[in-house]
Amino acid sequence: MDRLDNTIRPYAWGSTTAIPRLLGAEPTGEPQAEMWMGAHPGAPSRTIRGPLTEVIDKAPEKELGPAAVAKFGPRLPFLLKLLAAGAPLSLQVHPDLAQAKEGYEDEERRGVPIDAPHRNYKDANHKPELICALTEFDGLCGFRTPAEAADLLAALDVDSLKPYVDLLHAHPEEAALREVLTAVLSADREQMAATVTETAAACARLGGAHAPYADLAHHYPGDPGVIAAMLLNHVRLQPGEALFLGAGVPHAYLNGLGVEIMANSDNVLRCGLTPKHVDVPELLRIVRFEASDPGVLRPEASPDGEEVYETPIDEFRLSRYALVAGAPVHDLTLGTPQILLCTAGSVQAGEHALGPGRSVFVPAGEKAEVSGDGTVFRATVIA
Repeated sequence: MDRLDNTIRPYAWGSTTAIPRLLGAEPTGEPQAEMWMGAHPGAPSRTIRGPLTEVIDKAPEKELGPAAVAKFGPRLPFLLKLLAAGAPLSLQVHPDLAQAKEGYEDEERRGVPIDAPHRNYKDANHKPELICALTEFDGLCGFRTPAEAADLLAALDVDSLKPYVDLLHAHPEEAALREVLTAVLSADREQMAATVTETAAACARLGGAHAPYADLAHHYPGDPGVIAAMLLNHVRLQPGEALFLGAGVPHAYLNGLGVEIMANSDNVLRCGLTPKHVDVPELLRIVRFEASDPGVLRPEASPDGEEVYETPIDEFRLSRYALVAGAPVHDLTLGTPQILLCTAGSVQAGEHALGPGRSVFVPAGEKAEVSGDGTVFRATVIA
């Protein structure tokens, strides 16, 4: 096993206290948004053998196992994170694998620089993701039904929202959601800013189900994404609950601390709540305009104590163990690569003692025994 030394990303939306509190460290006063664990080239974890990217590049089949290399290539196909939202993230959507390949090849062919602010596709991979709450965690996930969205907007009694209410009532589900999102994102920016200001005041006055959108407007005044967000389901996860976010599903994280795992990709199309580029035509091509339940996941327990968060993709598999002092050692040895992350208590992983926020990389086939009194998350692949 390799103990990991991980990079913390200081994105502006990050909490200043959540990750330091978990690590038992003093806050710096700066936002600490994400701690990355894995072999993403932007911030690979460090080991005593060198950056994890280099460790894997030197001997991919030894580190990842032949089955994982055959299925995903000579790279770790997932990125594990601690994510601490102190303010809302951008409203966004991710492409499926075919869309990502097509979009990446098109931008490469057109010579769009990989670091250009208007570039949509940084790679040819999809980016399904799973967020598991460590604290209460608020987010937006998937579309409400048009009727529910219409009721939420109509209750505000804002004149400039009434055309959207009418559209939501007038068309079948897919057309209604598409037309309203298109209208919101294509509206005159000055007029939309005035609508958002009036909407925010009404949301603050009404409270209840409208309160989250007043907070969004506080962080992103005048942003069309505030109105777009009202088309989505608001969900509050309790610790241990999770959300799976597949391709085409609009979503945003609002507040809380969680363990996030995703396919190793940077492909994001933004819908709003951001000063960054919003490519409306491409976004509308990617979004799945269908109402859906957020689908809160709870782990499924197996006889050996592993609690698995089931998802429909193979690039990652997330589970957890609630360890009890004095209980038998758990043998987690697998033929695929693993990252083990402690989130509570004290865990012994092989020769490594792990406290909250500490992690190890386990090469494929390496002996992996864990014990202790705490919680450990296990990230691997299905190969």
